[in-house]
Amino acid sequence: MGEHLTIADSKRAFHSAFPHVIPSLYRRTADELLVELHLLSHQKFFTADALFAVGLNQVFNAFTQGYRPDQHRKPLFMALCSCNGFDGEELIKLAEDSESAVESHSVEDVQGWVREKGAGAPEAMAKALDQANQPNFHYSRLMAVGLLTLLAKAQGEQSSDPAELAKLAHELSEPLGMTKDRVEKDLGIYNRNLERMAQAVELMEETLAADRRKRERQDDTTESQEAPATGSES
Repeated sequence: MGEHLTIADSKRAFHSAFPHVIPSLYRRTADELLVELHLLSHQKFFTADALFAVGLNQVFNAFTQGYRPDQHRKPLFMALCSCNGFDGEELIKLAEDSESAVESHSVEDVQGWVREKGAGAPEAMAKALDQANQPNFHYSRLMAVGLLTLLAKAQGEQSSDPAELAKLAHELSEPLGMTKDRVEKDLGIYNRNLERMAQAVELMEETLAADRRKRERQDDTTESQEAPATGSES
């Protein structure tokens, strides 16, 4: 994937595939994902497995909340993938299938799959867990986010406890061939950035709402001033 592409090549391919202006709030997310996918595309032993697909999907969706126009979100994801040799449609399907498969199981089931190196797990998860135990396994922080996301699906979104999930992901990282310290650091950064992004989106929405109210008041004032006087002349 992207064997002979430079980062400049990937950026040109991206802008060709997505010829739209990216709002400033989301520009950093797009840039970071583009660079990350570019680097992964050059890793000989990297595999775009279920954990990676779920993590990529989660990070993209979480950090493009409030993106306008909304219909540009999927083309943006597709362009980020295609410019680095990844198939966006395949990754979305793999992520959705993996999340759906885990929703019908428990956290204990997921823990068992990891400890048994994929035994009894749904097919996509079994492949990901098998890949993680290979000697040439190449880690990506998106895999840590993918693990956290799948644990949340198994725990149930409504009763999800972020602290407990982070602890579980940390405990399961080593059997998956990941470094505990690296996973802890990556998930910590992810959660902090998620909080900041949520605050930024909320502020943006409040600002837009205030601007709309201001324009509406100005329009009402203009209409009132332009309205013809009524009544009979004496």
